Amino acid sequence: MAVLQMQKISICALKKNRKAILELLQASGVVEINYLDVKDSGFEKMDTMASRQLFEKNAVTADQALEILQEYAPEKKSLFSSLEGKKILESEIFEKTKEDSRPVMEAARQIIAFNKKIAEDKAGIAKLEGQIESLVPWMNLDVPMTYGGTDKCRALIGSISGSVSLEELYKAVGEKTPDVESLDIQIIGSDKDQTCIAVICLIEEAAQVEEGLRAAGFAKPSQPVDEIPAVQTERWKKKISMLKDEIASSGKKLEEYGEFRQQLQIVSDYYRIRSQKYEVLGGLLQSKKTFLVTGYMPEKEMSRLEARLTEQFDLVFEKEEIEEGEEPPVLLKNSALASSAEGVTASFGLPGRGEMDPTSVMSLCFIFLFGLMLSDAAYGFIVFAACFVALRKFPNMDGGLKKSLQLFMYCGISTLVWGILFGGYFGDVITVVSRTFFGREVTVPALWFVPLDDPVRMLMYSMLFGVIHLFLGLAMKGYLCIKDKRYLDFFCDVVLWYMLLVGLIMILLPTDLFASISQMHFEFSPAVSALSKVLAGAGAAGILFMSGRSSKNPALRVALGAYDLYNLTGWLSDVLSYSRLLALGLATGVIASVINQMGSMAGSGIFGAIIFIIVFIFGHLFNLAINLLGAYVHTCRLQYVEFFGKFYEGGGRPFIPFRQDTKYINIKED
Repeated sequence: MAVLQMQKISICALKKNRKAILELLQASGVVEINYLDVKDSGFEKMDTMASRQLFEKNAVTADQALEILQEYAPEKKSLFSSLEGKKILESEIFEKTKEDSRPVMEAARQIIAFNKKIAEDKAGIAKLEGQIESLVPWMNLDVPMTYGGTDKCRALIGSISGSVSLEELYKAVGEKTPDVESLDIQIIGSDKDQTCIAVICLIEEAAQVEEGLRAAGFAKPSQPVDEIPAVQTERWKKKISMLKDEIASSGKKLEEYGEFRQQLQIVSDYYRIRSQKYEVLGGLLQSKKTFLVTGYMPEKEMSRLEARLTEQFDLVFEKEEIEEGEEPPVLLKNSALASSAEGVTASFGLPGRGEMDPTSVMSLCFIFLFGLMLSDAAYGFIVFAACFVALRKFPNMDGGLKKSLQLFMYCGISTLVWGILFGGYFGDVITVVSRTFFGREVTVPALWFVPLDDPVRMLMYSMLFGVIHLFLGLAMKGYLCIKDKRYLDFFCDVVLWYMLLVGLIMILLPTDLFASISQMHFEFSPAVSALSKVLAGAGAAGILFMSGRSSKNPALRVALGAYDLYNLTGWLSDVLSYSRLLALGLATGVIASVINQMGSMAGSGIFGAIIFIIVFIFGHLFNLAINLLGAYVHTCRLQYVEFFGKFYEGGGRPFIPFRQDTKYINIKED
């Protein structure tokens, strides 16, 4: 339960060593660079934009080549490849590959060129196929589409929109050209959109015939070819065949480049790292002979980094205290169990300055309540086993994903325990199977009780767990007050509320109202009853007069106290919100039981067994999925709203160190 102590550092070194120093800082990954404004005329910032753009362009080029290789020479990946994480690479291999980056980048450019050639060839094929399709109606034409006729005759070749018969054509042209006697019309072909025709007439009558044809909707071909359509089509088909051969040839060449995959990944990350380094370099203050690096780093890492720097370089390494109003970045450090829930805390907000890290306490509450909501031993074992196997099989997975799986693994153990306590094993599958297929009912008894048989009892325990959770949040607030030596705040904002709440609970427990709801009876001695009233009265009076203690106006102080006392209704609603523990726990068991009953409806024969297995597998997978999601969402809500609402604000910014932020590989340092 710790927020690592941050320290400001300043490093002033010779300019000739800046590349090596920045590479060491980047490899160590423990310093967040803080960029200063240029105020002293002796310092200036270097323009590194051109170099950064070059490195980013090279990284993008390598990425594009890798995407192309994945299409033409795909890397074999398992179904769970997304869990594998980045490859671990020895630093010697990385250094050797980056030194030979020029041929690798040439290979990347060749891969992109071949892919571009394939794209152009495919576009050419599509264009030729479109042209061939446009010539289909003209395949019976035995002259070029641009044929104009002989010395005495004129040939008019074109089309009329729609489907038109030969008689209709003669009639339409004849009405416009009654004096024309020598006219021959042939229908070459037609489709639903047009009728292709060839018209032969005398030259001296060509203008009149053409005018008549245009009146009937005649138009010359939009893309005529200078060759007989059938001959031109064959040429285009041969060209398409050639382009396909070229595509196949380019594809084979791309497959041969598959051996460059790892080198391309290394080179891509190499240029990505250089781009990050030059981005930092462009923000540093530099003089003619020196440069300055300022930033934050965890205090525990400082001595080791200082030793490495001073051993290798002539520089000044200074530590600075963080000023009062300054907000340093936040880095959490917890145990293996608690660190798995750091993502839950970060989703709400990292601790602000002066706040404690609630992850350790919250993680235990999260795991406890998650298991109570899911509450089926079989489901818990499945979740635990799946996460455990994934963590063991894929040790290099991404850190955030790894922590999430660890959290769900612990939640699976909690669910397993609660399932055993409540007697839930895929709902009541043991009872249903034994009764349906073996004619004898077998029941695995619950170690505690079955919530479906006693929901009121489950509701009471849900409320109890809620009160404990809320009281724990209030205790965390008290711890912060004592830690900051705000003893009056501790008494007024924590102790008085404990007095009021404990007193009211003690007053409620022996009442008939509580007994009728909970079916539980409490009897307190007169002394205890009197104590409960004293606690409640003293707590209420203290809150009324002390909550507004910051105000000097007595009336306003009482008004603020009354308003704070009204927050008692908020406590009531918070406790009632823990009824979701009952709701989700019952939902898991009820849906599981319904699935089992549905599966057993086909009877006890072979057919019934097959139906039961199918319904069992798909039904329980569905139930597990929706209740996993529900348990996660509602457990987070209980932490964020009810628990954190009592003491935690968040608002801290994450620690973002200058490091080798790679895409494909992790470099294993010596």
